[in-house]
Amino acid sequence: MKSKLLLIVLMLFTSFAFSQNFDVNGTVLEASTGLSLPGVNVKVKNSSQGTSTDFDGSFKLLGIPKGTTLVFSFIGFKTQEVVVSGTKITVRLGDDAKSLDEVVVIGYGTQKKREVTGAVSTLDSKTLDILKPARIEQALQGTMSGVNVTTQSGAPGAPLDIRIRGIATNGENRPTTIIDGYVGDLNLINPSDIETLTVLKDAQAAIYGTIGANGIILVTTKTGKKNSKTKFSFNTYTGFQETSRTLPTLNATEYALLLNESYANGGKALPYPNVSGLGKGTNWQDEVFGTGVPIINYDLSVSGGSDKVTYAISGSHLDQEGIVGGDKSGFLRNTARISLGADLTDKLKLKTNVIYTYFTRNTLNENGLGSVLFNALNVPSTLSPYDQNGNFTLVPSTTGLGTEIINPLAQIANTYNDYNYKKINGNFGLDYKLFKGFVLSSAIGFNTSNSESKTFAQQISYGGKVFDVQRSSVTQGAVNDNNYSFDLFGTYTAKIAENHNIVGTLGTTIFKEWGNGLFATGYDVPNNSWQFADISLTKGISEALSNSAYVYDQRRLSYFGRLQYDYKGKYLLSAMIRRDSSTKFGPGNKVGYFPSFTGGWVVSDEGFFGESKTINFLKLRASYGTLGNDQIPNYGYLGLLTGEATYVFDGTLVNGTATGQVPNPDLKWEEAKKFDVGLDLRLFNDKVSIVTDYFIDTRSDLLIQNIPVSGINGTGAPGASSPTLNAGSVRNSGVEFAIDYKERFSDNFTMSVGYNVTFLKNEVLEVNNGTGFIESGAFGVGQPAPARMEIGKPMGYFYGYKTDGIFQNQTEVDAHPSQIALGANAAPGDIRYVDNNGDGVLDAKDRTNIGDPIPNATMGFNMQLNYKNLDFAVYTFASVGNDMVRNYERTLSDANRLNYVLDRWTGEGSTNTTPRVTTGATANNVFSDYFVEDASYFRIQNIQLGYSLNSQVAQKAGMTKVRFYTGVNNLYTFTKYKGFDPGASNGNPIGGGIDYGFYPVPRTYLLGLNINF
Repeated sequence: MKSKLLLIVLMLFTSFAFSQNFDVNGTVLEASTGLSLPGVNVKVKNSSQGTSTDFDGSFKLLGIPKGTTLVFSFIGFKTQEVVVSGTKITVRLGDDAKSLDEVVVIGYGTQKKREVTGAVSTLDSKTLDILKPARIEQALQGTMSGVNVTTQSGAPGAPLDIRIRGIATNGENRPTTIIDGYVGDLNLINPSDIETLTVLKDAQAAIYGTIGANGIILVTTKTGKKNSKTKFSFNTYTGFQETSRTLPTLNATEYALLLNESYANGGKALPYPNVSGLGKGTNWQDEVFGTGVPIINYDLSVSGGSDKVTYAISGSHLDQEGIVGGDKSGFLRNTARISLGADLTDKLKLKTNVIYTYFTRNTLNENGLGSVLFNALNVPSTLSPYDQNGNFTLVPSTTGLGTEIINPLAQIANTYNDYNYKKINGNFGLDYKLFKGFVLSSAIGFNTSNSESKTFAQQISYGGKVFDVQRSSVTQGAVNDNNYSFDLFGTYTAKIAENHNIVGTLGTTIFKEWGNGLFATGYDVPNNSWQFADISLTKGISEALSNSAYVYDQRRLSYFGRLQYDYKGKYLLSAMIRRDSSTKFGPGNKVGYFPSFTGGWVVSDEGFFGESKTINFLKLRASYGTLGNDQIPNYGYLGLLTGEATYVFDGTLVNGTATGQVPNPDLKWEEAKKFDVGLDLRLFNDKVSIVTDYFIDTRSDLLIQNIPVSGINGTGAPGASSPTLNAGSVRNSGVEFAIDYKERFSDNFTMSVGYNVTFLKNEVLEVNNGTGFIESGAFGVGQPAPARMEIGKPMGYFYGYKTDGIFQNQTEVDAHPSQIALGANAAPGDIRYVDNNGDGVLDAKDRTNIGDPIPNATMGFNMQLNYKNLDFAVYTFASVGNDMVRNYERTLSDANRLNYVLDRWTGEGSTNTTPRVTTGATANNVFSDYFVEDASYFRIQNIQLGYSLNSQVAQKAGMTKVRFYTGVNNLYTFTKYKGFDPGASNGNPIGGGIDYGFYPVPRTYLLGLNINF
């Protein structure tokens, strides 16, 4: 009996040992990089019990028996099974490149990456975390092939221009941004709120019809994960900024000596008989550029979810002062966002995302004649910033210094303006599973914004300059902009006979945009002070029109359809069409149709391909389609009273209105025909990824504004303008190539390297305005426009005189055609111009193509290294073949100069590149290739070094992740260009490459902290 009882006890203990349950805590990491993976599905095999990893890749399962098998699965990674042997588990998931099940957003739906047949590039939140851009557009530069970003200014909050596969039109070239399904503004989003950025570059964007010609940027914001506890993430960085470049101007002694030589060569008395004691004088750039200029950013997010509900809430604060003028060119941005998802029933799902943005911005006069930096470069270094009384020094109004060069410090001090902007935007959507395979989706997207502006012109004298203000005034404005969209579409997914897969999408979109603006000016501000600068306090009366207003309302009705088919996942076809009807065009041209076709062949899935150890995945794809562009001002087909006019009634002058833009009732869509062939390739156990494309984008019926017409229409009157016409055609063609390499050398060391390059050729095919060309831009004062759009040439090419060195003696002058038609007879030491047409006369007919602002190639090289708890990243960008016009130097005799003039011509044989200096008349300043420079450059955009605390140490402090990092943005630019920024542009397709003194992009040193808890 005792033996039986002992046996029973032993069996019970044995049973208890084998049935021991415990809580399992684990972490899931990406095998290639060692980074945590949120959202991984963790399930107990052959059971309904499971969970998913949280923001830090962590998970917890309760009461798991020892020996249980856990299954880890995540889109884009190989599914892995792990047997529970303890309370802690670390799992590393490897890329499943063969399945390529990673989901890509393609517009009104998603598609597995392996099935994508269009030219698509993506950028994820991991890259954004490294780059830390103040504005999200900055992260696109160098990280995506075919995408080029240029700065209009380095000032905080200044706009950036995105160009996808080149400049295709003289009108609006910006791509359309779609945020979670609705049209939005990319520049207003907090970068930390973005999960992925997807760029549609080819005919696949035709699903968006008339807004897709310039490309589509699809933004997916972060959402909560199901079955995850509430997680907090706090990120901050602080740093200081400085100018990334200063230009080598002449110091006081060099300036005085050069000016003496110039006056002597002109037969005038020396302005500085005694140069001793002048020293280096004032470096005006040092005076206007700040050092240690602060920038600070905070953002906090909260996310989580249950079986039915997910949520993500975030807020951010960015405060950045300018490297010129400090808070006089500052930018402050606050954002708040909430994202909710709910499974209302098994068939009905709700999703919503709302973003609030508030920012303020102050600006200085920049990028033009008389700008702050223009003055800093041209004011003589012999002048001091302040006079003996402590007042700002007045720049003399002599002939040699003109009337537009003033003390830049006084200009900054006397600049008063303020701009604030408030916007709320978002969407509300429902997905209803009507029956198996069919989902009906609806969404309302909205944008509503209000902005207020104020500019104060203080009564002041700069000593007889054009900037003198005789009467103080304040100008205030209020703008209200709104739009909403309603999308309703159904998606049907079916599998036929196991091998045939079909996805059909059919829907409609209603879009309405409306708003108004009101502007007014009041005179005689009390106390001549910014403190009292408000129209309500002004009592002055002006004889000129001092207020204006506008109102607009436009609508678009669209229908679209798309059919996607694949056979065994090997043969891929897609066809789509969109019909748009818009109020921007007249009755006969309201409707446009935009069809496209894409196809792909996964060669590596063919039986004859076999199991190659070298090539793991190979897909060929092609696309062709038509897209539209309607980004022009409203009512171009109507004649409206929007101009200013003065009438005489009963002998009295009365202010009134007149016709504005000359109407064009025949306006129609700008049309883009896009062709693309591409290849996607994975090699060497998926360590190497290659994507390459050849594309042709032909744009016709260009919507070109302000085409000159007959002068009898009065288009020179205030508020009036020439009409918008469909008057041109442009073709962009090129090749994109991107290669990425990932290697895991050990559990402690991983590396990722990427390189992309885009080769581009731009050619104008047609200009139908009566002259065959359109010119724009400015050079110097009173000279013809230096940039053109003309048949057979690149968009915005530079049109001027070619040079052939310097005349060394009078014999060479006599043997050359006279240059008097260019402004003056030549003399030894002057620039020799080329008689381009060979008619023996040098005149305007000899002008020709002397430069191209469009780069031949752009490229990016990026590298990331991870060693134990250390991480390092570097991102670079290069532009090759782009030219830029040097137009920031005033040609007045007494203006300061860059030090390259020290190598001027001083006698026969001294130089053949830089002309003599003289106060006498010359033709040396006419627009020629002497002022056109190669602006190719290589820029180290970002370097970052980070350290993450050991997870066990962090958890003791109640945190799941603690990471410190330091980095530098815009570290250095290698270039031969003399100006501030070889990568800048003023945004104009014709004349964008003319440098009036671009505000340089700052170099920023950062210290940051990431905490998850």
